[in-house]
Amino acid sequence: MVNNSELRARARKQLGGNIFATAWLLMLVACLISSVIIGATSYIIIGIVLVYGPMMYGLSKVLLEQARGAEKPNIGTLFKGFSDDFGGLVLLGFLQALFLTLWSLLFVVPGIIKSYSYSMAFYIKNDDISKDWKTCINESRAMMNGKKWKLFCLDLSFIGWYILGSLCLGVGVLFVIPYHEMARANFYEELKAA
Repeated sequence: MVNNSELRARARKQLGGNIFATAWLLMLVACLISSVIIGATSYIIIGIVLVYGPMMYGLSKVLLEQARGAEKPNIGTLFKGFSDDFGGLVLLGFLQALFLTLWSLLFVVPGIIKSYSYSMAFYIKNDDISKDWKTCINESRAMMNGKKWKLFCLDLSFIGWYILGSLCLGVGVLFVIPYHEMARANFYEELKAA
């Protein structure tokens, strides 16, 4: 598996190399739209249950398309989760959140560890829509076995960028999010290839 600096370099290249490139801006729009929709529905329990899974699926689909060399990301793909196995995605999102909540009730650390264990579930669902929630979570756990620390270090390597972005009245953070998410998509691609 390649190192974190290679994953970040690959993500920058796929985003066009700078924050004003079309791909970077489109990924920023995709991340913002999904965050706003998930955030807006989080005030109503049934709303977040119905929206979280399909939106996370759509965002991971957009990220994977870009990571796999799409010429121009399609923002409409963000809403594919509402037409591709909606019920299965709602169930996957709900159960993933439920399991993480239950693990977090033990202590914070087990919840964080399990969040890394389940982190590839929506990418796995993207590669095979016919997989059910249990298969996606189990395959994510198997895929992340021994790799959680590597993904944690990748996430940690963006702390400096987030701090720098927050110094610009928080606006800079918006440009770090697509970069971080694209690096995570590349992490999945590396895991899958291994």
